[in-house]
Amino acid sequence: MTQHYAAMPIRELGDGFSASAISFGAMGMSEFYGKTPDDEASLTVLDRALELGVTMLDTADMYGRGHNERLMAKFVARHPQEHASGRIRIATKFGIDRDPADSYKRSINNSPDYIRKACEASLQRLGVERIDLYYAHRVNTDVDIADTMGVLADLKQQGKIAHIGLCEVSAATLARAHAAHPVAALQSEYSLWTREMEHEVLPACQRLGIGFVAYSPLGRGFLTGKYSSPEALEAGDFRRSNPRFQADNLRHNLKLLPALEAVAQKHGCTPAQIALAWLLGRYERLVVIPGTRSIARLEENCRAAHIALPHEDSAQLDAVFTEQAVHGQRYPQEGMKGANA
Repeated sequence: MTQHYAAMPIRELGDGFSASAISFGAMGMSEFYGKTPDDEASLTVLDRALELGVTMLDTADMYGRGHNERLMAKFVARHPQEHASGRIRIATKFGIDRDPADSYKRSINNSPDYIRKACEASLQRLGVERIDLYYAHRVNTDVDIADTMGVLADLKQQGKIAHIGLCEVSAATLARAHAAHPVAALQSEYSLWTREMEHEVLPACQRLGIGFVAYSPLGRGFLTGKYSSPEALEAGDFRRSNPRFQADNLRHNLKLLPALEAVAQKHGCTPAQIALAWLLGRYERLVVIPGTRSIARLEENCRAAHIALPHEDSAQLDAVFTEQAVHGQRYPQEGMKGANA
C-alpha cells in the first residue's frame, strides 16, 4: 500500500534562501559512522528524500575527502530539472584542512587563496556551476572574519555561490560577518542534548534575521534510543571516541531518555520525531539536517515536520535535558578545533 505524506513545510532562512524544514545531512554516506553503503544504496535514499519534499542536501569537501560531494554530483545528474529549478539545493563547506596521514586530525584554513581553490574544487566535484549555500566550515580566528566574507562576496558576485553561510561561530563573530555581507544561515550542533546555542547564538540569529541549520539534531543517534552501550557502535564509528558515548558518560546520559520516550508515547510518535519537533519549535527560521542510510528512518524523520509539540511538553523536555545534565564534551578534543569561534 502506498503511504501518502503531507507536503513538506518550506522555511525561509536568511538573505532570500529557503529550505525544507527537514533537510538532509549526507556526511554519514561517506564516512565517520562505521561501514558505509555503496553509492547506489545512498542514491536510493536520496531519491526518496526528494519524493518526500526534502530540498536541501548538506555536504562538505572534507566528508570522505571529496567522496560526499561526488555522491551529490551523481544525485544531481539523476535529477537535472529539479536542480535547475531550485527544487534541489546543495549546501557545501570549506575550511577544514585534513591531514592526509591521519583520518581525523585537521587544521582550520580560511586564507583567501585556500577559499578560492576550495570553491573551484567543490564546483568540479559537484558538477555544478554554482553552489547554492557555501559555508565556512570552521573559522580561524587569526583571519579577520570581514576578510573571509569579502572573499565569499567576490565568489557570489562571480556567480560561483548563491548564498553565504557560517558554521560553529560565536554570536560576536556572526554579527561582524553579517555586517560585512548578509549571512543566509548559521549551522551549528543543536539538539536536546546540545543546547549551548540558546545562550547567545540563537538569539543573535533571531535578532539579525539569519537562518539556523541544526546539525546532529538527534544527538548523533543518541536521542533515538538505539545506542545503549559503546559496543552497539560499529568498528570504525567515530562515536566510539566521542566523550558522550564513553561508557560512564553514556550510562549517565541514558537516564535522560525516559522523559523523551514518555512524551513520544503520549503523542504516538517515536523519540526521534519528538526530538526533531522540539527543535523545529525553537525558531521559525530553523531547519534540521538529520542524516540516515535507511529509507524507513528518513520517512520517520520527515513526518516530524508535521508535529506541533505543545508548550507543556517542550517545557518538560527543557527541564530534563539541561546542559548540566549531559555528561561529556560533544567532540573529541581534535573535533573542537574552531568550534564557537
